[in-house]
Amino acid sequence: MADRELSFPTAIGTSDPDQIRLLGQDLAADLMGRVGFGELAYWLVAGRRPTPGEVRVFETVLVALADHGFTPTAIAARLTYLSAPESLQGALAAGLLGGGSRFLGVTEDCGRFLADAIAELTGQPTDDAGWDEVASALVTTARADRRLIPGLGHPVHKVGDPRTPVLIRIADEEGLRGPHLRLFEAIGRVHPAILGRTLPLNGAGVCGAALADLGLPVELLRGFALLARAAGLLGHLAEERRNPIGMDVYLTVDRNARYVPPDGA
Repeated sequence: MADRELSFPTAIGTSDPDQIRLLGQDLAADLMGRVGFGELAYWLVAGRRPTPGEVRVFETVLVALADHGFTPTAIAARLTYLSAPESLQGALAAGLLGGGSRFLGVTEDCGRFLADAIAELTGQPTDDAGWDEVASALVTTARADRRLIPGLGHPVHKVGDPRTPVLIRIADEEGLRGPHLRLFEAIGRVHPAILGRTLPLNGAGVCGAALADLGLPVELLRGFALLARAAGLLGHLAEERRNPIGMDVYLTVDRNARYVPPDGA
């Protein structure tokens, strides 16, 4: 059988001895110094160059998710760096691996939840009252099924997450306050009467709604949260080098550990 020429098609990047091409552009001549990292990240995933308004909303999301203090992801990164200071990549990876259903992963969970609900509609509401009706049905069903609604509630911001109104305002200013954000806002309005308590719309959830309104794949939304948090974790590791706390965290837990026999022993 005659040898055939191998071909691995890609719309991302290629290179040869003289040139690097990315997204069909000359990396050195067309992109470096001309395209911001947020714009490039959007372009790489969406396969199209975003508008200035889309870049503003997208980068607002990245800023909103970059850091939230000494979360488990940050602590994991710092303690891994304490244990293996020669492996910066291991410490960074340790923090990113902690992005799940309680931290960071809510961005994707909320986006999926909203997208699935919108996909079931025969037509999208045209006003807040219509969205409230859709939201009421969702919250009622979730309560009956004893399921949590992604993006509702926060362990720190009990009254209101300061990120949420800012992102909604910016999306509205750019004409990008679409159905996912509208439905998320409606959940915020109707849930107190159904659940009997008021919970804030959290930042991770509103970021998921905004990203979904940008048309980005909901299956990849956690990736954007991790992209943002990578910058925050790198900041934590830089601070750990300057002003380490990892050893104090480790010793505090270790020196206060006490043996408790297992149940039934």
